[in-house]
Amino acid sequence: MTRRVAVTGASGFIGRHLVEHLAARGTSVVAVQRPFEPRALLDSLRDVDAVVHLAGVVSALRERDYVAANVDATRLVADACRTAGLPLVNISSLAAAGPASPGNPRSEDDPPAPINAYGRSKLEGERAIARLDGLGWTTIRPGVVYGPRDRALLPLFKVAAGGLMPMVGRLDAAYSFIHVRDLVRAIAAAVDRPAAGETVFAAHPLPVSTREILEAVRAASGARAAIIRVPMALTRAAAIAGDLAGTLRGRPSVINSRRYAELASVGFVCRVDRLRDRLGVVAEIGLPEGLADAYQWYRREGWL
Repeated sequence: MTRRVAVTGASGFIGRHLVEHLAARGTSVVAVQRPFEPRALLDSLRDVDAVVHLAGVVSALRERDYVAANVDATRLVADACRTAGLPLVNISSLAAAGPASPGNPRSEDDPPAPINAYGRSKLEGERAIARLDGLGWTTIRPGVVYGPRDRALLPLFKVAAGGLMPMVGRLDAAYSFIHVRDLVRAIAAAVDRPAAGETVFAAHPLPVSTREILEAVRAASGARAAIIRVPMALTRAAAIAGDLAGTLRGRPSVINSRRYAELASVGFVCRVDRLRDRLGVVAEIGLPEGLADAYQWYRREGWL
């Protein structure tokens, strides 16, 4: 078991769960703060056994903002790890691989085909790591991560409480989800094994459709909301309006062109064989149980 781990993004949604998980098993954590500057990074990595890179940007207005956070910063962290002789566990995203349907899920060996700036930036971050000779690394690509502290799915619970739940996107689309507690188990397993220069998808074995997601949210919250189908043409119009509103406000809207591209795709589904075979981890928390867990946390903390 690795005894001292440096973590970027330790104060974020996944980072806080990872710190708690590592501490529970007796591993101490060094939180690496942004901005990443080479000398300060090397100072932060003294006397640690491994590094987990979680910091990044999920939503931004400009592509260069994604590049700065997900490519340039990743390159700096990776270079510091190589200089310090430390293995790196990089947390990327299934978005770097691109869409795939439940009938033809992506494997780690498939050529990547991201469809938006976020996915492209995560893929370029992965490639920046792989290009560094002498660096031991493992990249984990999670599906949709959710659970306590997650803000991304919180709006679904809020609209459920309002009585109407809009169902957007393709009816045949499906997605690979992973509860944050399963993900941090996978990250810890990657920290403990020799870094072999591999990419590993992390998700629950069963993908879920958009309707199943909404129904699980409704069941978890006990709401009696009606699920209303939203035509793709209306979703596209909302995305265009969201782009304009985001530019005016200086922050991305909930619905924008990036989100529309994802909703118009066949979904994001991946194989999880390598997660089991390489890391010895099988995601155990199904969507109904995981969303109920998240809902109870939201209520307890006053988010709902």
